[in-house]
Amino acid sequence: MRNITLSADENLIDAAREEARRRRTTLNAEFRVWLGQYARKQQGERRVKDYRRFMEATTEVSAGRRFSRDEMNAR
Repeated sequence: MRNITLSADENLIDAAREEARRRRTTLNAEFRVWLGQYARKQQGERRVKDYRRFMEATTEVSAGRRFSRDEMNAR
């Protein structure tokens, strides 16, 4: 596991540590949870953008002929 150094307001850090104590955990553990959620959110947003780009690029799909309603709904 890698270490990082963060800077924040002293009062904010103290309040966050107190909240972590109330939850019977550590500020470090809470940060790991947050970091994981943040990373997954960023990946999800990237997937949505990629999907939208793909859908925009494939708006003109042609099957060579038009299908009837019955053909499109056939299972």
